[in-house]
Amino acid sequence: MNLTEFLHEMIEVGASDVFIIAGLPVTYRAGGRQVRADADPLMPADTEQVVRAIYDAAHRDAERFLADGNHDEDFSFALPGVGRFRANIFRQRGSLAAVIRVIPFGLPDPADYHIPAEVLRTSELSRGLVLVTGPAGAGKSTTLACIIDKLNHERTGHIITMEDPIEYVHRHGTCIVTQREVPTDVATYAEALRSAMREAPDVILLGEMRDPETISTAVTAAEMAQLIFSTLHTTGAAGTVDRIIDAFPVGQQRQMRMQLSMVLQAIVSQQLVPARDGSVVPAFEIMTTNTAIRNLIREGKTHQIDSAIAAGGEAGMRTMDQSLFDLVKRGVIERGVALQHAIHQEALENRLASEGL
Repeated sequence: MNLTEFLHEMIEVGASDVFIIAGLPVTYRAGGRQVRADADPLMPADTEQVVRAIYDAAHRDAERFLADGNHDEDFSFALPGVGRFRANIFRQRGSLAAVIRVIPFGLPDPADYHIPAEVLRTSELSRGLVLVTGPAGAGKSTTLACIIDKLNHERTGHIITMEDPIEYVHRHGTCIVTQREVPTDVATYAEALRSAMREAPDVILLGEMRDPETISTAVTAAEMAQLIFSTLHTTGAAGTVDRIIDAFPVGQQRQMRMQLSMVLQAIVSQQLVPARDGSVVPAFEIMTTNTAIRNLIREGKTHQIDSAIAAGGEAGMRTMDQSLFDLVKRGVIERGVALQHAIHQEALENRLASEGL
């Protein structure tokens, strides 16, 4: 297999993820649907050949991965004139396998990904913590790339990103943009974040808040008048706040609630939903913190956050269920799909019924 020609073909067919797994023909996901190539299943020798080609393209040593017993490895690479890719190499049933995420060259256009203006306006904040959340593959990196690009062309300052791996490459605009890859440029997120505080940052993009140390450092940085963007694999603002608080021992949770209530500026939660036309569309929950929400976080009443978001429509807020309801009303998605992705299924079902949908 010629890797360059193969991945160029994947971009042409609109693939988002490519699966190289023994026992299956080459399989890819496009428009939310899985497509299997009309070819013989790959053998273990075939998948090893592809994996070695990926390592060569990334200028990495495949032998080190094969020899040191690692069970998986994640990294990005670029093919000139083709695109950027994120590869996860792993072992399964004694053979090598790979899943390749396709990242076309250039930065995404927010209009193409239906990113609301309220989400992009988080770029206008001067300090605090903004979280973009959702399951894997929901488009969090794309949303953050659009926000950072807007910052990079409307403000001045130093933007530092720390990602594992780097997906979208930002050129210097009106801002200086420094991009560090974990673990290639720096060992861990926590170390990268501590280092960033000595590098005169104005905006920090932290790829993921994985552990209590990273969360604590990010919250402290937000307290020091930095604007911090990060992600979590959670759905909904209330669940995100709970996940952050629950990451800490009981004795530290009260203090973290106080800190989070002061620095949290917004939570954007998103998921990709199958549309009627066979494509996928994003559904967004948008929470911007106001006095009421800060009090709910401080008092541990996160179960009431959804109601506060629903009441904040004039401020541009919306719940995930409101977003799904709107998509059904506009005829973009089916009623059953909305209920499948709802946070409060019964309440959404009642609302759809009351509207005759």
